Amino acid sequence: MAKEITSEIMINATPEKIWAILTDFNNYLSWNPFIKSIKGDVQVGNKINVSLDGMKFKPKVLVYDNCKEFRWIGQLLFPGLFDGEHTFLIFDNGNGTTTFIQRETFNGILVPLFHKKLDTDTKCGFDAMNQKLKEEAEK
Repeated sequence: MAKEITSEIMINATPEKIWAILTDFNNYLSWNPFIKSIKGDVQVGNKINVSLDGMKFKPKVLVYDNCKEFRWIGQLLFPGLFDGEHTFLIFDNGNGTTTFIQRETFNGILVPLFHKKLDTDTKCGFDAMNQKLKEEAEK
């Protein structure tokens, strides 16, 4: 069973400024209420360390496209149990604004057990992070 969570926000800043904030992992604690840290060599094919409130995992980087997209995939214990493909997308609207989309697609046999938590806690975390990213970029 697949489940997708998406949060989108328009930001009055350039894609370059948003990318700079999004990829400045050392400063996440100062602004990011959802993802507490990202550590490791962030390159396609590498595993990185991601920490959320009360959860740590080691996803594999799938896409790291400057000012456009950052995507990883992580699994709980082994593939097919509870997998999450997390994506950050940055779109230049051509008018001084940028659309930022955060999305995660969950797959696996345990997804139905977490359906309600994904719709509430995870969605709220995405929305909170997007809002803080907007505030940081529009300073």
